[in-house]
Amino acid sequence: MIIGNKEYNMDSHHVYVMGILNVTPDSFSDGGSFCDIDAALKHVEQMIDEGADIIDVGGESTRPGHQQISAEEESNRVSEVIAQIKSHFDIPVSIDTYKAPVARAAIEAGADILNDIWGFRYERFNEEDPEKRKLHDVPEIAKVAASAGIPVILMYNDNLGRDISCRDEKIITSFLEANQERSAVELLSSIKEENVADRIVWGLRDSIRIAHRAGIKKDSIIVDPGIGFAKTQRENLLTMKNLKKIVRKVGYPMLLAASRKSMIGNALDLPVDQREEGTIVTTILAAEADCRMVRVHDVAKNVRALKMLDAINESPLPPT
Repeated sequence: MIIGNKEYNMDSHHVYVMGILNVTPDSFSDGGSFCDIDAALKHVEQMIDEGADIIDVGGESTRPGHQQISAEEESNRVSEVIAQIKSHFDIPVSIDTYKAPVARAAIEAGADILNDIWGFRYERFNEEDPEKRKLHDVPEIAKVAASAGIPVILMYNDNLGRDISCRDEKIITSFLEANQERSAVELLSSIKEENVADRIVWGLRDSIRIAHRAGIKKDSIIVDPGIGFAKTQRENLLTMKNLKKIVRKVGYPMLLAASRKSMIGNALDLPVDQREEGTIVTTILAAEADCRMVRVHDVAKNVRALKMLDAINESPLPPT
Protein backbone atom coordinates (compact mmCIF):
# COMPACT_ATOMS: atom_id res chain seq x y z
CA MET A 1 0.00 0.00 0.00
CA ILE A 2 1.28 3.46 -0.92
CA ILE A 3 0.57 6.16 1.66
CA GLY A 4 1.98 9.51 0.62
CA ASN A 5 5.35 8.78 -0.95
CA LYS A 6 6.05 5.68 1.13
CA GLU A 7 5.24 2.01 0.61
CA TYR A 8 3.79 -0.09 3.43
CA ASN A 9 3.97 -3.85 3.02
CA MET A 10 0.63 -5.10 4.27
CA ASP A 11 1.51 -8.69 3.35
CA SER A 12 4.41 -8.92 5.79
CA HIS A 13 4.18 -9.52 9.54
CA HIS A 14 5.61 -6.09 10.29
CA VAL A 15 3.44 -3.83 12.46
CA TYR A 16 3.57 -0.14 11.58
CA VAL A 17 3.19 2.47 14.32
CA MET A 18 0.89 5.47 13.93
CA GLY A 19 1.65 8.30 16.32
CA ILE A 20 -1.27 10.36 17.65
CA LEU A 21 -1.34 14.16 17.36
CA ASN A 22 -4.51 15.66 18.82
CA VAL A 23 -4.79 19.38 18.12
CA THR A 24 -7.81 19.62 20.40
CA PRO A 25 -8.39 21.26 23.77
CA ASP A 26 -10.44 18.35 25.12
CA SER A 27 -9.12 14.96 23.97
CA PHE A 28 -9.25 12.35 26.73
CA SER A 29 -5.49 11.82 26.98
CA ASP A 30 -3.60 14.87 25.72
CA GLY A 31 -6.21 17.54 25.16
CA GLY A 32 -4.70 21.03 24.93
CA SER A 33 -1.09 19.83 24.79
CA PHE A 34 -0.47 20.38 21.09
CA CYS A 35 -2.84 23.13 19.95
CA ASP A 36 0.12 25.45 19.39
CA ILE A 37 1.87 24.85 16.04
CA ASP A 38 5.36 24.86 17.53
CA ALA A 39 4.38 22.38 20.24
CA ALA A 40 2.71 20.19 17.64
CA LEU A 41 5.76 20.16 15.37
CA LYS A 42 8.07 19.42 18.29
CA HIS A 43 5.90 16.46 19.26
CA VAL A 44 5.82 15.19 15.67
CA GLU A 45 9.61 15.41 15.52
CA GLN A 46 9.83 13.42 18.76
CA MET A 47 7.47 10.73 17.48
CA ILE A 48 9.42 10.41 14.23
CA ASP A 49 12.69 10.07 16.18
CA GLU A 50 11.03 7.36 18.28
CA GLY A 51 10.07 5.36 15.22
CA ALA A 52 6.59 6.49 14.11
CA ASP A 53 5.71 5.40 10.57
CA ILE A 54 2.76 7.77 10.17
CA ILE A 55 1.20 10.68 12.08
CA ASP A 56 -2.55 10.80 12.75
CA VAL A 57 -3.93 14.33 13.18
CA GLY A 58 -7.27 14.86 14.90
CA GLY A 59 -9.13 18.14 15.33
CA GLU A 60 -12.23 17.03 17.24
CA SER A 61 -12.27 14.95 20.40
CA THR A 62 -14.26 11.73 20.13
CA ARG A 63 -14.05 10.83 23.82
CA PRO A 64 -17.33 9.87 25.55
CA GLY A 65 -19.45 12.98 26.07
CA HIS A 66 -17.36 15.09 23.69
CA GLN A 67 -18.67 18.37 22.32
CA GLN A 68 -19.13 18.21 18.56
CA ILE A 69 -17.69 21.21 16.71
CA SER A 70 -18.41 22.63 13.28
CA ALA A 71 -16.59 21.38 10.19
CA GLU A 72 -15.20 24.88 9.74
CA GLU A 73 -13.65 24.99 13.20
CA GLU A 74 -12.27 21.46 12.85
CA SER A 75 -10.79 22.32 9.42
CA ASN A 76 -9.11 25.39 10.85
CA ARG A 77 -7.57 23.32 13.64
CA VAL A 78 -6.07 20.65 11.37
CA SER A 79 -5.23 22.33 8.05
CA GLU A 80 -2.36 24.51 9.15
CA VAL A 81 -0.72 21.87 11.32
CA ILE A 82 -0.92 19.30 8.50
CA ALA A 83 0.61 21.77 6.05
CA GLN A 84 3.41 22.52 8.52
CA ILE A 85 4.11 18.84 9.18
CA LYS A 86 4.35 18.14 5.44
CA SER A 87 6.62 21.16 5.03
CA HIS A 88 9.01 20.13 7.81
CA PHE A 89 9.01 16.32 7.76
CA ASP A 90 9.04 13.47 5.25
CA ILE A 91 6.33 11.38 6.84
CA PRO A 92 2.78 10.47 5.76
CA VAL A 93 -0.05 12.21 7.60
CA SER A 94 -3.48 10.80 8.39
CA ILE A 95 -6.53 12.98 8.98
CA ASP A 96 -8.86 11.65 11.68
CA THR A 97 -12.34 12.88 10.72
CA TYR A 98 -15.79 11.72 9.63
CA LYS A 99 -16.76 15.06 8.03
CA ALA A 100 -16.39 15.54 4.28
CA PRO A 101 -15.47 19.28 4.41
CA VAL A 102 -12.74 18.56 6.97
CA ALA A 103 -11.39 15.68 4.91
CA ARG A 104 -11.33 17.88 1.82
CA ALA A 105 -9.50 20.72 3.60
CA ALA A 106 -7.01 18.31 5.19
CA ILE A 107 -6.25 16.63 1.86
CA GLU A 108 -5.68 20.03 0.27
CA ALA A 109 -3.26 20.77 3.13
CA GLY A 110 -1.35 17.55 2.39
CA ALA A 111 -3.04 14.68 4.27
CA ASP A 112 -2.16 11.31 2.73
CA ILE A 113 -4.80 8.99 4.22
CA LEU A 114 -8.30 9.39 5.71
CA ASN A 115 -9.10 7.82 9.10
CA ASP A 116 -12.91 7.75 9.48
CA ILE A 117 -14.21 6.61 12.88
CA TRP A 118 -17.64 5.98 11.34
CA GLY A 119 -16.39 3.92 8.41
CA PHE A 120 -18.43 5.99 5.90
CA ARG A 121 -21.64 5.30 7.89
CA TYR A 122 -22.04 8.47 9.97
CA GLU A 123 -25.22 9.67 8.23
CA ARG A 124 -26.77 6.23 8.43
CA PHE A 125 -26.53 6.19 12.21
CA ASN A 126 -26.91 9.86 13.05
CA GLU A 127 -29.12 11.66 10.53
CA GLU A 128 -32.79 12.05 11.48
CA ASP A 129 -33.80 12.80 7.88
CA PRO A 130 -34.51 9.42 6.19
CA GLU A 131 -33.40 10.87 2.83
CA LYS A 132 -29.90 11.34 4.24
CA ARG A 133 -29.81 7.79 5.62
CA LYS A 134 -30.26 5.94 2.35
CA LEU A 135 -28.41 2.67 2.76
CA HIS A 136 -27.11 2.42 -0.79
CA ASP A 137 -25.98 6.01 -1.21
CA VAL A 138 -22.29 6.83 -1.30
CA PRO A 139 -21.63 9.48 1.38
CA GLU A 140 -19.75 12.63 0.46
CA ILE A 141 -16.72 11.75 2.58
CA ALA A 142 -16.23 8.53 0.59
CA LYS A 143 -16.44 10.53 -2.63
CA VAL A 144 -13.82 12.97 -1.32
CA ALA A 145 -11.37 10.15 -0.54
CA ALA A 146 -12.02 8.40 -3.86
CA SER A 147 -11.58 11.62 -5.84
CA ALA A 148 -8.29 12.34 -4.06
CA GLY A 149 -7.09 8.78 -4.66
CA ILE A 150 -5.91 8.36 -1.08
CA PRO A 151 -6.13 5.24 1.13
CA VAL A 152 -8.72 5.05 3.90
CA ILE A 153 -9.02 3.59 7.39
CA LEU A 154 -12.57 2.44 8.11
CA MET A 155 -13.49 1.97 11.76
CA TYR A 156 -16.47 0.03 13.08
CA ASN A 157 -18.90 2.21 14.99
CA ASP A 158 -22.62 2.13 15.77
CA ASN A 159 -25.15 3.80 18.06
CA LEU A 160 -25.52 1.09 20.71
CA GLY A 161 -23.56 2.93 23.41
CA ARG A 162 -21.19 1.77 26.14
CA ASP A 163 -23.77 0.59 28.69
CA ILE A 164 -25.82 -2.54 27.99
CA SER A 165 -28.63 -1.27 30.23
CA CYS A 166 -29.05 1.79 28.00
CA ARG A 167 -29.80 -0.26 24.89
CA ASP A 168 -33.46 0.58 25.06
CA GLU A 169 -36.17 0.26 22.43
CA LYS A 170 -35.29 3.60 20.78
CA ILE A 171 -31.60 2.76 20.40
CA ILE A 172 -32.29 -0.77 19.19
CA THR A 173 -34.85 0.51 16.67
CA SER A 174 -32.31 3.02 15.36
CA PHE A 175 -29.73 0.23 15.07
CA LEU A 176 -32.19 -1.94 13.14
CA GLU A 177 -33.06 0.92 10.77
CA ALA A 178 -29.38 1.58 10.07
CA ASN A 179 -28.74 -2.05 9.14
CA GLN A 180 -31.74 -3.00 7.03
CA GLU A 181 -29.64 -5.23 4.78
CA ARG A 182 -29.56 -7.82 7.58
CA SER A 183 -32.49 -9.68 9.08
CA ALA A 184 -33.96 -8.50 12.37
CA VAL A 185 -33.11 -11.88 13.92
CA GLU A 186 -29.43 -11.49 12.98
CA LEU A 187 -29.34 -7.92 14.23
CA LEU A 188 -30.99 -8.61 17.56
CA SER A 189 -28.60 -11.51 18.10
CA SER A 190 -25.61 -9.30 17.27
CA ILE A 191 -26.55 -6.84 20.02
CA LYS A 192 -25.69 -9.46 22.64
CA GLU A 193 -22.28 -8.80 24.18
CA GLU A 194 -20.96 -12.28 23.36
CA ASN A 195 -21.61 -11.67 19.64
CA VAL A 196 -19.70 -8.40 19.34
CA ALA A 197 -17.05 -9.91 17.03
CA ASP A 198 -19.67 -10.92 14.48
CA ARG A 199 -21.25 -7.45 14.67
CA ILE A 200 -17.87 -5.86 13.97
CA VAL A 201 -17.14 -8.18 11.04
CA TRP A 202 -20.46 -7.47 9.38
CA GLY A 203 -20.17 -3.72 9.97
CA LEU A 204 -16.66 -3.54 8.54
CA ARG A 205 -17.75 -5.49 5.49
CA ASP A 206 -20.53 -2.95 5.05
CA SER A 207 -18.03 -0.07 5.22
CA ILE A 208 -15.85 -1.85 2.68
CA ARG A 209 -18.81 -2.20 0.32
CA ILE A 210 -19.45 1.55 0.57
CA ALA A 211 -15.77 2.23 -0.19
CA HIS A 212 -15.94 0.00 -3.25
CA ARG A 213 -19.11 1.75 -4.46
CA ALA A 214 -17.23 5.04 -4.17
CA GLY A 215 -14.43 3.67 -6.34
CA ILE A 216 -11.83 3.10 -3.63
CA LYS A 217 -9.63 0.15 -4.51
CA LYS A 218 -9.20 -2.92 -2.34
CA ASP A 219 -5.49 -2.27 -1.79
CA SER A 220 -6.28 1.21 -0.42
CA ILE A 221 -8.40 0.04 2.53
CA ILE A 222 -7.43 -0.56 6.17
CA VAL A 223 -10.02 -1.46 8.81
CA ASP A 224 -10.28 -0.83 12.56
CA PRO A 225 -12.52 -2.79 15.03
CA GLY A 226 -13.28 0.37 17.03
CA ILE A 227 -12.06 -0.33 20.55
CA GLY A 228 -13.75 2.09 22.96
CA PHE A 229 -16.55 3.14 20.63
CA ALA A 230 -20.16 2.17 21.44
CA LYS A 231 -19.04 -0.97 23.26
CA THR A 232 -19.37 -2.16 26.84
CA GLN A 233 -16.25 -3.07 28.79
CA ARG A 234 -16.96 -6.74 28.17
CA GLU A 235 -17.40 -6.11 24.45
CA ASN A 236 -14.08 -4.26 24.26
CA LEU A 237 -12.31 -7.15 25.99
CA LEU A 238 -14.05 -9.71 23.79
CA THR A 239 -13.01 -7.71 20.73
CA MET A 240 -9.39 -7.99 21.84
CA LYS A 241 -9.82 -11.69 22.61
CA ASN A 242 -11.32 -12.32 19.16
CA LEU A 243 -8.99 -10.00 17.27
CA LYS A 244 -7.36 -12.71 15.16
CA LYS A 245 -10.78 -14.09 14.19
CA ILE A 246 -11.95 -10.60 13.16
CA VAL A 247 -8.79 -9.99 11.09
CA ARG A 248 -9.18 -13.34 9.35
CA LYS A 249 -12.88 -12.94 8.59
CA VAL A 250 -12.69 -9.37 7.29
CA GLY A 251 -9.64 -10.14 5.16
CA TYR A 252 -8.22 -6.60 5.03
CA PRO A 253 -5.23 -5.02 6.80
CA MET A 254 -6.27 -3.98 10.31
CA LEU A 255 -5.27 -1.10 12.55
CA LEU A 256 -5.77 -1.37 16.31
CA ALA A 257 -6.38 1.89 18.19
CA ALA A 258 -6.57 0.96 21.88
CA SER A 259 -3.98 3.32 23.32
CA ARG A 260 -4.81 4.52 26.85
CA LYS A 261 -8.52 3.92 26.33
CA SER A 262 -11.09 3.26 29.04
CA MET A 263 -10.95 -0.49 28.40
CA ILE A 264 -7.44 -0.38 29.88
CA GLY A 265 -8.35 2.09 32.62
CA ASN A 266 -11.32 -0.02 33.69
CA ALA A 267 -9.35 -3.26 33.70
CA LEU A 268 -6.44 -1.82 35.68
CA ASP A 269 -8.33 0.84 37.66
CA LEU A 270 -5.84 3.46 36.52
CA PRO A 271 -6.08 7.06 35.26
CA VAL A 272 -5.30 7.89 31.65
CA ASP A 273 -1.66 8.86 32.31
CA GLN A 274 -0.87 5.43 33.83
CA ARG A 275 -2.17 3.12 31.09
CA GLU A 276 0.97 2.59 29.02
CA GLU A 277 1.70 -0.96 30.19
CA GLY A 278 -1.86 -1.93 29.32
CA THR A 279 -1.49 -0.25 25.94
CA ILE A 280 1.67 -2.25 25.22
CA VAL A 281 -0.20 -5.48 25.95
CA THR A 282 -2.82 -4.53 23.34
CA THR A 283 -0.05 -3.69 20.85
CA ILE A 284 1.54 -7.12 21.26
CA LEU A 285 -1.86 -8.81 20.99
CA ALA A 286 -2.45 -6.83 17.79
CA ALA A 287 0.82 -8.07 16.35
CA GLU A 288 0.02 -11.65 17.35
CA ALA A 289 -3.40 -11.31 15.67
CA ASP A 290 -1.78 -10.16 12.38
CA CYS A 291 -2.85 -6.53 12.62
CA ARG A 292 -0.69 -4.36 10.39
CA MET A 293 -0.77 -1.07 12.31
CA VAL A 294 -1.29 0.29 15.83
CA ARG A 295 -2.28 3.84 16.75
CA VAL A 296 -0.57 4.95 19.96
CA HIS A 297 0.28 7.94 22.13
CA ASP A 298 3.68 6.74 23.42
CA VAL A 299 5.53 5.78 20.25
CA ALA A 300 8.88 4.88 21.83
CA LYS A 301 7.59 2.26 24.28
CA ASN A 302 5.37 0.56 21.72
CA VAL A 303 8.10 0.50 19.06
CA ARG A 304 10.46 -1.12 21.57
CA ALA A 305 7.87 -3.72 22.51
CA LEU A 306 7.32 -4.62 18.85
CA LYS A 307 11.07 -4.86 18.26
CA MET A 308 11.35 -7.24 21.19
CA LEU A 309 8.55 -9.37 19.78
CA ASP A 310 10.28 -9.42 16.40
CA ALA A 311 13.54 -10.52 18.03
CA ILE A 312 11.76 -13.44 19.72
CA ASN A 313 9.86 -14.47 16.60
CA GLU A 314 12.93 -14.25 14.38
CA SER A 315 15.15 -16.28 16.70
CA PRO A 316 15.66 -19.72 15.10
CA LEU A 317 14.56 -22.75 17.08
CA PRO A 318 17.24 -25.34 17.88
CA PRO A 319 17.07 -28.54 15.81
CA THR A 320 14.99 -31.31 17.33
